[in-house]
Amino acid sequence: MEEKELVELSKEGNEEAFSSLVERYKTKVFNLAFSFTRDREVADDLAQEAFIKAYFALPKFRLESEFGTWLYRITVNHVRDYLRKKIRMRKMQFERIRENMLIQEDEIMRKEEEQIGQKRKKIVHQCLQTLPEKYQVIITLRDIQGLSYEKISSLLKISPGTVDSRLHRARKMLRKKLAPFFISERRQL
Repeated sequence: MEEKELVELSKEGNEEAFSSLVERYKTKVFNLAFSFTRDREVADDLAQEAFIKAYFALPKFRLESEFGTWLYRITVNHVRDYLRKKIRMRKMQFERIRENMLIQEDEIMRKEEEQIGQKRKKIVHQCLQTLPEKYQVIITLRDIQGLSYEKISSLLKISPGTVDSRLHRARKMLRKKLAPFFISERRQL
């Protein structure tokens, strides 16, 4: 069945149609929430809550954009709200993390290459968390979720040019924050 038909049926209260939409988008919505939280249980809860919000907001959905774009917007806004409530957890002290990493440096050197790769991902995520929210969102949507400039533009309601300039600034900021980690890594090799 076409997505528009499923949306129309869902708007009329057809729960099976909405279940079909959930089935189509559940992985993408979970991955989006997970890319912000890095916690599977929290991401699962946030994804379910985003679908509940979408269900109750369906009567307001006018099919002016794709259902997926609309759903992503709801998810991003819901995750942002969650993260704002958990601001103390989001604003971990960067220096304390760096000191802990230096203490564990010898142990990390002995671990397998796969573990080093996981640690790099964690560092990138932690550095990403220190960026202003608008830059976190743009990097997450483009570089982690792989959305096109057009989708991001539609989702965030900004022009493609603004998407491009924010992405450029965000990447530059992230590189600057990551530089100390990768310079110290090269010296050890």
